[in-house]
Amino acid sequence: MQVTTIGIDLAKNVFQVHGITTREEVVFNKPLRRAQFLPFFAKLEPCLIGMESYSNAHYWARELTALGHEVRLIPPMYVKPYVKRGKSDAIVAEAICEAVTRPTMRFVAIKTVEQQALLSLHRARDLLVRQRTQLTNGLRGLVAEFGIYIPRGLARIIGFAEDITLGEVLDLPDIANEVIRNLSEQLMALHRRVRWYEERLKQVAKEDARVRLLRTIPGVGAVTASAIIASIGDGHQFRNGREFAAWLGLTPANKSSGGKEKLGRITKMGDQYLRSLLIVGMTSLVRHTRSGPVAV
Repeated sequence: MQVTTIGIDLAKNVFQVHGITTREEVVFNKPLRRAQFLPFFAKLEPCLIGMESYSNAHYWARELTALGHEVRLIPPMYVKPYVKRGKSDAIVAEAICEAVTRPTMRFVAIKTVEQQALLSLHRARDLLVRQRTQLTNGLRGLVAEFGIYIPRGLARIIGFAEDITLGEVLDLPDIANEVIRNLSEQLMALHRRVRWYEERLKQVAKEDARVRLLRTIPGVGAVTASAIIASIGDGHQFRNGREFAAWLGLTPANKSSGGKEKLGRITKMGDQYLRSLLIVGMTSLVRHTRSGPVAV
């Protein structure tokens, strides 16, 4: 019997595969070790393969596409309704196999290696920014215990840390000065790394025509534009801007019933990082327009 559709439950080392025929007869539902995965699919005729869109799914989708298969990635939340009672790898693989054949199912575009490489810049920068924020809050709280007030704003705390690293000594016990100096040095090192990532993103923005085009939108800078390109590629998976906004979670939740339209707050169902960049950019744009017109 020729397999036409396969559902794969991805993992780190053991993958569960569920294959059916055109008559929806089950051919196999078995686990595969990592070393067995690609050789197994290399022996099969080209077929439709469904996987949940986890972080490693894009890599396996590219590998399976290179073998001639048609691969579709499904958001995990859309697979859940097809999971029967209980949960196991075999049950999830069967649910994916069923969900991938639905005509109204929504799929995730497969990212290229270049997109994932660009996203790695954003992920690393976001990690360091969160660490820097945590460190600045800790340093502010520590010096506040000794009656030292640092005004709000990143520039103020960075200026304070820079003065400490350049040799300024506070009128505090030696132990306290050593702790503050160590934290200040760590903060300055993190700040330099964040700046490096931002400069690298600006360099990418100059090289990519799509990023340059997005930057013509008021409120969209190099970081936001490159994040959009890394996340959605050419954007052909969206028919219009409304679908893109819904994907980002910027559209209101629809709770209509009984012929009465009722819209709630924005769904916040999409990429939180990308949505936060857009909101910060637009908020900054609104703030600047209060003082004068914005050049477009």
